[in-house]
Amino acid sequence: MTTAAPASVLVEKPRISSIDMMRGIVMVVMALDHTRDFFSKNSVNPRDVTDPALFLTRWITHFCAPVFILLAGVAAYLYGARNRSGGELSRFLQTRGLWLIFVELTVVRLGFSFSLDLNLFVAQVIWALGASMIVLSVLIHLPRWAVAFIALVMIGSHNLFDGISGDQLGAVGWIWHVLHQPGFVQVGPSARLFVLYPLVPWIGVMAAGYALGPLFELEQDARRRWFATLGIVTLAGFIALRASNLYGDPQPWSMQSSWLPTLLSFVNCEKYPPSLLYLAMTLGPAFLILALFERARGQVAVFIITYGRVPFIYYVAHIFLIHAAAVVLAWVQCGTASFLFRHGPGARPSTYGLSLAGVYVIWLLVVAALYPLCRWFADLKQRRSDWWLSYL
Repeated sequence: MTTAAPASVLVEKPRISSIDMMRGIVMVVMALDHTRDFFSKNSVNPRDVTDPALFLTRWITHFCAPVFILLAGVAAYLYGARNRSGGELSRFLQTRGLWLIFVELTVVRLGFSFSLDLNLFVAQVIWALGASMIVLSVLIHLPRWAVAFIALVMIGSHNLFDGISGDQLGAVGWIWHVLHQPGFVQVGPSARLFVLYPLVPWIGVMAAGYALGPLFELEQDARRRWFATLGIVTLAGFIALRASNLYGDPQPWSMQSSWLPTLLSFVNCEKYPPSLLYLAMTLGPAFLILALFERARGQVAVFIITYGRVPFIYYVAHIFLIHAAAVVLAWVQCGTASFLFRHGPGARPSTYGLSLAGVYVIWLLVVAALYPLCRWFADLKQRRSDWWLSYL
């Protein structure tokens, strides 16, 4: 393995490298969740606290979306800090946001469904990323303290409105589904959009990343102290608020039959939409890990950074590869793969699926198989500065 170019990045651009290292881990772990979606048996419940191995397989992937969207906000700040005007940054965020929404509803949709049926669309993490960028394109014109304030209000207060349902709002209920409550939005005579990632908390997460962007302009030791402090404070807040069961998540934790299920109940926070406690539980450790990654070196770091430098290509490619591999398995096990050519998991034959160990094997094979593509595209982006590469 040739390491000269990435190693140079580690030495010359430690701020970018720490971000890419964190993003790379997020991308690798994210593939585990999608592998489990496609290869596990139909009856499994990944939030069952009495099945620790399965629960933790799902739980560890909870870090992916919050960390990725937070880092997208940081990246937006750093993009603008490179001698670009506010107008230039705003236009870039608007156009890239629209591009990501388009990709979500076309390419990503096809990868997840392998279907050309246009009656159902799903707004998932790429949609949330793109829409949050569009909103951030407006927020960047405010003072940074105001962006931080808006971010904290969105993240901290949105659970106050959990009792409101889109069904209660009549004709404007669709707005509530876009902003706060997952649900269906009618977008045509026969087409519906299922909003899995409502926007309000995710906009707040990206805005928080933008507000934290200047920390990456500090000296390395100062950055490490800041992120370590943020991580400790955020985790302490999570533990105290979660223990009280007073606020921050629609599902309170409860005592179980033994200590491990009880612990899993404690960290079993809601992702759709991400509750205050879900975000504190995931972003707290992320801040601590960012502090550690300031000094990341070696072959493992270079390997992971490669994925973090090309998240768009990796994301799109891994969906198609995992889905295609699932089709092959279905033909081998069931003699048909028709149940994998539609949007959503649906019912699966009882003969289909792998054990959890098998899911992990497929996950590692997928990640390894994508490395050559990611390495090639990362090297391409390193050599060239074409404007369109900023959108991939």
